[in-house]
Amino acid sequence: MQPRRPPPPAPRPGGPCPAAWPLALLLLLALQGAAAAPTGPPHGLLQQAARAALHFFNFRAASPSALRVLAAVQGGRARINPKKGCEVDLVFSTERYHPEEGEEHLGKCSAQVFFKNQKPRPAVNVTCTRFLEKKRRLQEDYLLFKQMKRLKNPLDIVSIPDSHGHIDPSLRPIWDLAFLGSSYVMWEKTSQFLHYYLAQLSSVKQWKTDDDAIDFDYTVLLHEFSTQEIIPCRIHLVWYPGKPLKVKYHCQEPPTPEEASGTEEGSAVAPTELSNF
Repeated sequence: MQPRRPPPPAPRPGGPCPAAWPLALLLLLALQGAAAAPTGPPHGLLQQAARAALHFFNFRAASPSALRVLAAVQGGRARINPKKGCEVDLVFSTERYHPEEGEEHLGKCSAQVFFKNQKPRPAVNVTCTRFLEKKRRLQEDYLLFKQMKRLKNPLDIVSIPDSHGHIDPSLRPIWDLAFLGSSYVMWEKTSQFLHYYLAQLSSVKQWKTDDDAIDFDYTVLLHEFSTQEIIPCRIHLVWYPGKPLKVKYHCQEPPTPEEASGTEEGSAVAPTELSNF
C-alpha cells in the first residue's frame, strides 16, 4: 500500500495561490514598466523642428536642384528649459522637391533645433545624407543659370502658380529660386508655434546686371499655418551656382523687435550650422 501524499501547503492569508504567482508578477512588472516609460515629445513639436531644419538646409544649400521637402519624422526627443526655450533632437526623412522617375526619393537628416522662448529664428544644426551628387547638382544649377541669362528681356511676371494652381514648366526655375530665398525668410520667422509655407509668388522682376549673378526682386505670399494669416513679403535675391545666396527681405505685417526685416549674406548666420552636404 502506497503512503498517502501530504496535501499541498495552504496559501498564505491574503496572498494568491502558487499557480497565480507568475501572472501576478507579470502584471506587476507591466504596471511598473508603464509607470517608468518616458513619454516622448508631441509629434507636432517634432514636425515643427523638422520644418525649421529643412528651411535652413534649403537656404544654405543654395541650389534649386537640391531642394528637399519633409517626408516623415522618424523619432526625436525634447529638452525644455523654462527660462531659455526648447531644444529638440530628431531624425527625419526627406524627398527631393522634383524627384525624377525611377530615382531613390528618400534621404535622411538628423538635426538639433533650439526654439528660444516666444522668439523666431531657431538655432539649427542639421546633417543630411546626399541623394544628388555634387557634380550633377552643379550641372543642373548651371543649366538653369544659363537659361535665365539668355533671356533677352528681364522677367516681369505676376502670379505663380496661376489662379488654377498651375505652374508653367518654363516658370518652374523661377519658382524654385523664389522657394530658396523664401526658405531663409520662413526659417527666420518660424518659432515653436508659428509655421510658414510658400503659398504664391505674386510678382517677379529680374534685373540686368554687369556681373554674372542672377539678381531679382519678388513678392511672395507666406501662409502661417496656425493663424491662417497670409503675409506678403518682398524679397531681393542674388544667386550664382555654387555660391551662397544673398537675401534681403521685408514683410508687411507689424513686426516685433525680433521679426523686423532681415539681411543674409552667405555664411554670416550664427550659431547655426550645415553639415555633410
